[in-house]
Amino acid sequence: MSDLSRPPGPRIIAIVNQKGGVGKTTTTINLGSALAEAGHNVLIVDLDPQGNASTGLGVELSDREHTTYELLLEEMPAGDIIQPTQEDSLFIIPATVDLSSADIELFSNEKRSFLLHDALRHPSLDRFEFDFVLIDCPPSLSLLTVNAMVAAHSVLVPLQSEFFALEGLSQLMLTIREVRQTANPDLRIEGVVLTMFDSRNNLSGQVEKDARENLGELVFKTLIPRNVRVSEAPSYAIPVLTYDPKSSGAKAYRALAAELLSNQSVMDN
Repeated sequence: MSDLSRPPGPRIIAIVNQKGGVGKTTTTINLGSALAEAGHNVLIVDLDPQGNASTGLGVELSDREHTTYELLLEEMPAGDIIQPTQEDSLFIIPATVDLSSADIELFSNEKRSFLLHDALRHPSLDRFEFDFVLIDCPPSLSLLTVNAMVAAHSVLVPLQSEFFALEGLSQLMLTIREVRQTANPDLRIEGVVLTMFDSRNNLSGQVEKDARENLGELVFKTLIPRNVRVSEAPSYAIPVLTYDPKSSGAKAYRALAAELLSNQSVMDN
């Protein structure tokens, strides 16, 4: 039975694509920043051993004493690991390369697929009053990614606007279906967002056409452009919304956040 004295939990979204270089971490950071800018309390969970989301939000390696490794492997309360970022209302549970051994270490754990699910529902998070939790997943369909899907209410898929973009999506959809059947029947697909879109490039237009024909309403209307400001922002360890608020990239991530919130509002009614 649920504890009626506890506040309702945040909306948990896993940002997933087993292909690397599709804008997954960039989307996690900047969507989180846009949601925070819109007045929401947001937590980013860095579940990628590369720790790029942590670096991109200015968390130095020396400041990552407790990370997602301790969250999963040592079951440390999430509230004791959360760190603020330089962005108002945007927080993070960072990651280091230690997480790369998690799949092997978790294998013998009976609860191995549910560790993140339980961690993100720990009472220690209540005081933060998060509205959203965004999970930046590794570029693989590993046990870490499965943990994210089991923990999440929905999955958001960044899709790079390039040749073969739709290849691999079928495997991801199968994994989502498997998680629904075995561990999280309510998991839904939040949507597919086209990233690195170049309107001057015929290929980007063709990828968008193919995606909308194959996936229909699952594809967000918002397109994330290929934008030099988006590429530069991580080297300054800040989101593009802070680095260049008026850039096309910043405007696109604000639009994506607005679309996500609008979809959320429709679902809640």
